[in-house]
Amino acid sequence: MAVAVSLICATALLSGCNTMRRLSEVGEAPKLSGINNPTQSPGYRPVSMPMPAPQVAENNPNSLWRTGARSFFKDQRASQVGDILTVSIAIDDKAKLANTTARTRKNTEGMGAPSLLGLESQITKVLPETVNPANLFSINSNTSNSGGGTLDRTESIDLKVAAIIVQILPNGNYVIHGRQEIRVNSEVREVQVAGVIRAADITSTNTVSYDKIAEARISYGGRGTISDVQQPRYGSEIMDILLPF
Repeated sequence: MAVAVSLICATALLSGCNTMRRLSEVGEAPKLSGINNPTQSPGYRPVSMPMPAPQVAENNPNSLWRTGARSFFKDQRASQVGDILTVSIAIDDKAKLANTTARTRKNTEGMGAPSLLGLESQITKVLPETVNPANLFSINSNTSNSGGGTLDRTESIDLKVAAIIVQILPNGNYVIHGRQEIRVNSEVREVQVAGVIRAADITSTNTVSYDKIAEARISYGGRGTISDVQQPRYGSEIMDILLPF
C-alpha cells in the first residue's frame, strides 16, 4: 500500500511540473531547450569500457610518416574532445512475428480407506453416515489455455545529426553525444544520439554511420500539442500499473 501511495505522489508531482510547463506555453509554440554542455546534463556519467594494455608510441625522427597519422597532411576529421562530426542515421527495419500457444491438462485423483487397521468402522462416528470409507476424496481438475500473438512492425528513419566528442577512452575510441531540436508550428521534434565509435570508422567527410556506433542510444520523439494528444492521461497510466486484471 505504501508503495502505491508513493507512486501516486511521485506521479502527481511530475504531473504538476509538466502541467505548469504546459500552462506557461498556452497560446505559444513549445520552447526550445537551451544549448548546454552534455557532460553537465543531469544523469550524465562518463563511459567506462574494457581497455587493452597500453602501448608505448615509437618515435621515428627520420620518417616522414607520423605515428597515428592517416596521411601526410593534417587530418581534418574529429579527433579531440569538443570536435564535431556528422552521424548518418538510415534505419529501415522490418519485423514480423507470430506465436500461438495451446495447453490442456486434465487430472483426476481419488482416495479411500476401506481398510485402516480396523478403524474404518469408526469413521462414521466422526463423519456423516453418508460417507463411504472406500471413497473419501475425489478431485477432478481440467485446465485449458490458449493464446496467440502477432507482431508486424516497420520502421524507417533517414536523417543526419551533428554530434560532439565528449570523451576519449584510453584505447582511442570516442564517446559522442548529439542532440537536435526542430520546431514546426506547435510541435518540437527532438533527435538524440549517443554511443562509442572508432576513429577509423569516421569517413573522409567527417561522417560516421549509425551502425558503426557501439552502445548506440538513438531517440527520435517530440513534444507539443500532437504529442500531448497521443499520450494517455496520468490517471490511466497509474491504473494500468496498479490494477492486476
